[in-house]
Amino acid sequence: MSGDPMVNITRAADLLEVGANGGGWVAPLGSTSPGDPEVQPVSPWLPLGAISDDGLVQGFEEDSQSYTPWGFTSPIRTTITSSLRTFGLTAWEVGRTTVQSLQYRLDVADLAPASGLTSFAETASPVPDRRAFWFVVLDGDTFKRGFYVPEGEITERSDVTHKQDEVAGFEWTITAYPDAEGNTVYHFDRVPDTAAYTGS
Repeated sequence: MSGDPMVNITRAADLLEVGANGGGWVAPLGSTSPGDPEVQPVSPWLPLGAISDDGLVQGFEEDSQSYTPWGFTSPIRTTITSSLRTFGLTAWEVGRTTVQSLQYRLDVADLAPASGLTSFAETASPVPDRRAFWFVVLDGDTFKRGFYVPEGEITERSDVTHKQDEVAGFEWTITAYPDAEGNTVYHFDRVPDTAAYTGS
């Protein structure tokens, strides 16, 4: 009926996020989280430098098992059987020793040049290379997000293309493993307050 009140759709533009900027840092296992996306990370945290304009991809991979009783067509229970958190990015500063150490599973000290020459070999039998990661996503002064991965490892590396009209980059998928507390990712956000819902 024409006299019925309209439903008010609640929206808040300042609660939208556009990841316009951001960065990543890496540190040895056991390193304390910077804890605030407004705090500049210091040693032992080392920067990853420029990241491609694809930004940071926060991945959620989960598998589940559903249980449907005999005579039913819909499940009455579902159990999560696998829950994986990943972060994807492409590091553009392939000459940065921090970035090279991650790509080739080396200690940064192994990449110190001698007479201007850096030399190393890639092993045919790589071993686990877990480190701590810190990622920050920024949207002006509105959104500031921090992701602390206490135990992360690069589990996928894409091919690297060297050509005239393309920036070479190391494209990674970083898998987050549980720490001693059973947590994979810690979130530290500075975002606008959500206004109390009044129903009008």
